[in-house]
Amino acid sequence: MSRNPRVSFIVPVRNDAVRLQTCLRSILRDPQAPKQVQIIVVDNGSTDESAAVAKQLGADVLTIESGRVAELRNRGARYASGDVLAFVDADNEIAGGWLYAALECLRLPTVGAVGAMYQAPADGTWVQRTYGHLRGGPRDQQDADWLGSGNLAVTRSAFELVGGFDTSLETCEDVDFCHRLRAKGLRLVSDARLKSVHHGDPRTLWEVLTSERWRGRDNLRVTFRKPVAWASVPSAVVPVFHVLFMALAVVGVALLPTNTRLGAVLIATAVAGFLAGTAMRVVRAALREAAVRASLMRAFVVASFLDAGRALALVTRAPHRGGQSRQTVAAS
Repeated sequence: MSRNPRVSFIVPVRNDAVRLQTCLRSILRDPQAPKQVQIIVVDNGSTDESAAVAKQLGADVLTIESGRVAELRNRGARYASGDVLAFVDADNEIAGGWLYAALECLRLPTVGAVGAMYQAPADGTWVQRTYGHLRGGPRDQQDADWLGSGNLAVTRSAFELVGGFDTSLETCEDVDFCHRLRAKGLRLVSDARLKSVHHGDPRTLWEVLTSERWRGRDNLRVTFRKPVAWASVPSAVVPVFHVLFMALAVVGVALLPTNTRLGAVLIATAVAGFLAGTAMRVVRAALREAAVRASLMRAFVVASFLDAGRALALVTRAPHRGGQSRQTVAAS
C-alpha cells in the first residue's frame, strides 16, 4: 500500500436520504477527505431524494435498480479507483479520525481488513441503547473473527484476492467475506477509533423481531461453509434450539383442548428452554458490558425478541426493513 493511498468509500442506499446525508457529511468532515477520498453511492432504485443528496455532496452515483447488498458493494468496488475500499452503510455515521485509524491499521503486518462494532445512537430509544449494549462495543485494538460490512475498510488487493462479497447471500455476507479473508491468512483488526454510530438500529421491540428475522436468514448457510469458523457455530445452533422450543409450544397449545396436562407440560418446557437460552445470551453480555449489568431486565426483554427473530428466520422469510427517510432533507 502506498504512503498516501486513495480511499474509495462505497455507500449502498435505498430510500434513506436523510441518514445518507448524515453519513456522507461524516465522511467529508475528515480534513484528508478532499484530496484522498472518493465517495461512491450505489443507489438501489430509490424513489426519494437519496441520489440527489449524494450528487449534491460530491459523490459519484451508480444506480442499480435491483440487487442484493453484496452486489451493490461489489459494483461500487469495481467502479472505485482507490487502493483501499471503505464500506460504510447509509445509516451509519463515522467519527473524526476514522480514515487515519483505518489506514494506520491496514499498514500492520498481514492485515487485510479493519473495522469496529457499531454503536447505538446516544439519543436513541431504550430499545436501541439496550440492543447496542447486547451487541457490545469496540475495545482498543485487537484481532477479530469478523467485522460488520457497514463499517469496514479493506485493501483492494485483499478484496480481489477473495473475489469480493458473495452475491448469492441475502444476509451474513460480511461474515462469509471475513471468513474467506482469514482462510487466506489475512488478519482482521477491530479498532475502537473506527467509531461508527448505527442510526438504523431497531427502535422498538417489534423492529428487533423483524430485523433479526431478516438478518438471520443465511446464518446457518454461512456458518457451516468450509472452512468452518467454529467460534461462530454457537450463534448458528442456538436459534435451531429456539425454533424447536417454539414448535413445542405450538404443539402444547394444540393439545390443551384434549389433553390439558400434557399440553401444559409441553408449553412450560418450551418456555423454560427458550428463556434459558436467552438468559445465557444476557449473562455473556453482562460479563463484558457494565451497561447490561445495570439493566438486566431490559436486556432480557430485548434479547428475548432478538432470539425469537433469529429463530423465526430459519422457518420464515422477511423483507429488509430498508430506508426510513421520507422526511425533508436539510439544506446544505
